[in-house]
Amino acid sequence: MAAPERPSFARREGTFEREPARRVFAGELRETRIHFREGEDEKSPTYVLLPTGERCNRVFLVGTLTEKKKQGEQNMFYRARVVDPTGTFFIMAGSYQPEAMQQIARIEPPAFVAVAGKPNVYETPDGATLISVRCESVTPVEKDTRDRWVLDCALSTLDRIDSMGTTKYGLRAQKEYHSDPAVFRKMVFEALSQLSL
Repeated sequence: MAAPERPSFARREGTFEREPARRVFAGELRETRIHFREGEDEKSPTYVLLPTGERCNRVFLVGTLTEKKKQGEQNMFYRARVVDPTGTFFIMAGSYQPEAMQQIARIEPPAFVAVAGKPNVYETPDGATLISVRCESVTPVEKDTRDRWVLDCALSTLDRIDSMGTTKYGLRAQKEYHSDPAVFRKMVFEALSQLSL
């Protein structure tokens, strides 16, 4: 299943290369707290480091839009919740994402949606870490699409777990998060067990 073709680019040797949207479960994304910029200039892309060892500039998720809320008057934006079998994604779209904002406005929950966007890590004044997805696109989909995404995301997650000790970002994730791969394997199998295929 292809992610929506909404480009995000990283500079490489004077050219721009599209950043792929990573499939990640809500249960893993909510554990993500490491974010960094690669490159020296202000236009260098920012990434989050997933606990399973992948740097990630964009995500592609599919789940159930369970609620949405319009906020602001002058600078209107939408906040919404999208649920997958492992937990909740918090998504948002505002004036800098007018297409995504209009898409959220038109969708009435509950509804299955596919979302492409950029993960953002925020630290609260009391030291807690929150993560949300700034949407590039929000598209209504069918249950079959959600189920295929769960399968694809499960495979992607297991692949990341299997290569954690062998890649630059996998090793960094082990050092930063001290994650037990068994926790994420269990999350994957619990997500798969909820599918009625």
